[in-house]
Amino acid sequence: MTEIFGVPIQALAGQLMLGLVNGSFYAMLSLGLAVIFGMLNIINFAHGALYMMGAIFTWMFMEYLGIGYWWSLVLAPISVGLIGIAIERLLLQWLYKLDHLYGLLLTFGLALILEGFFRHLYGVAGQPYSIPDELSGAINLGFMFLPKYRAWIIVASLTVCLVTWYVIEKTRLGAYLRAATENPALTQAFGINVPLMVMLTYGFGVGLAGLAGVLAAPATQVGPLMGSNLIITVFAVVVIGGMGSILGSILTGLGLGLIEGLTKVFYPEASATVVFIIMAIVLMFRPAGLFGREK
Repeated sequence: MTEIFGVPIQALAGQLMLGLVNGSFYAMLSLGLAVIFGMLNIINFAHGALYMMGAIFTWMFMEYLGIGYWWSLVLAPISVGLIGIAIERLLLQWLYKLDHLYGLLLTFGLALILEGFFRHLYGVAGQPYSIPDELSGAINLGFMFLPKYRAWIIVASLTVCLVTWYVIEKTRLGAYLRAATENPALTQAFGINVPLMVMLTYGFGVGLAGLAGVLAAPATQVGPLMGSNLIITVFAVVVIGGMGSILGSILTGLGLGLIEGLTKVFYPEASATVVFIIMAIVLMFRPAGLFGREK
């Protein structure tokens, strides 16, 4: 059996693949956070709860309505996005000119309310969700068997992340969004509906969290605590990449997922803390993050 540094190549490849799957979730969730912070200047602590809602809506669609996985990929993110739009219109729009702390406290409170609501309905035990038949089984790569669903998570996440980056950074719509954030009064003077763009941006950002929840549903137990268990790590990813940096969130999420996977092979005791150790080191030498802009 081939080994690398005394570790069987099958075990190393398996952990790297698992790290890439985790990194795909980190990338998509941190991308949504970066979009919201970069465009709206809001630290959205409710992101984990909205990710959880995407997974629970997927389970509810199947359990109560008989709606399968593929339709849930569309309906669950839209449902979460509409809830996000309601949150932005009813609550967040009053906080844009205030200190970041107010938005953080409000969204943290919302996260606790949403989590408590679903804990009241379903308890803390996770609910199983079956992998769709089209994505069951595994692909033989020669040195390991790669589950098709894990491959689907990686491909879908990377596609969504890259398309989002392209739209925001390379298209006219993205230019309007950035202009509306940097100088809303001037942008409004050119006839662009800034409040509408801000509202849709928040809805899109939390819709990404909902989509990540749909992807996670067949890969893990669907439950009210799944968001709170992940969001702290995702915030660390955003800080390392640079608050508001779209590309930084994507690259950092994927990279840290791989580093986490390698750590589980060579030093498992540090796998739960390696992301935070890296965050501390990065902040010591580059407080704005690896891809953030120094002010």
